[in-house]
Amino acid sequence: MLSVQNLHKSYKIGNEKYEVLKGVSLEVNKGEFVGVMGPSGSGKSTLLNCISCYIPSDSGKIKLGDTDLASLAEEQIARIRNEKLGFVFQDFLLLDGLTIRDNIMLPRIIGGKIDPAMEKNADLLCDMFGISHIKGKYPADVSGGERQRTAVARALINSPELILADEPTGNLDSKSAQAVINAFLQAKNDLSATIFMVTHDSFAASFCDRVVILKDGNVRETLVRGSKERREFQDELLDMIGKLSEVKSE
Repeated sequence: MLSVQNLHKSYKIGNEKYEVLKGVSLEVNKGEFVGVMGPSGSGKSTLLNCISCYIPSDSGKIKLGDTDLASLAEEQIARIRNEKLGFVFQDFLLLDGLTIRDNIMLPRIIGGKIDPAMEKNADLLCDMFGISHIKGKYPADVSGGERQRTAVARALINSPELILADEPTGNLDSKSAQAVINAFLQAKNDLSATIFMVTHDSFAASFCDRVVILKDGNVRETLVRGSKERREFQDELLDMIGKLSEVKSE
């Protein structure tokens, strides 16, 4: 599904070059819910931005199925983003002037795919994520959790091959965060959605099938939940992040 091979990315500030990603390689299989965690500055957001091609990588390959994303022209990348990728951001990025239902349909509207099937699909997603009662309201009139569930529904309207989520629970209280994670799990279980989530939240990550741990631009560990209870897996994640965040005294 998603294959990242030997990905490098650096930034130049003045005369200094800072290497953020140092040969990252990972795979995400169809129907998986994969998380990425790591200490601040580990390269999590840069990795996600490179995968979505919002920023160019220096070298390496990013393949979605058989398509090498990094080799595409901007027009082709824009089409891939709209048709094959779904995005869920920390700040929701809903349009205030559109209703919840219209926000969900926005990727199809942008793509010129306006038809009764689209509207039916939007209504089904509203039912699935428990937001049918607010679909005629505007983002300013609903809760943060409802806005984020709207964002998840919007990400699914085109039946994308991959959902990219950037700190989706970062601005939410615990109840709203649980509702958003439940939406991801429902999308995975009922729609076979493939989800790649960057997060600092060990609670959210503990629901993933696997969690890739980054440190200093490298993949340090990949932890698999398997048959573990969620709390046990969360403790394992916290322990690993704690070890990687330790500063050794000189």
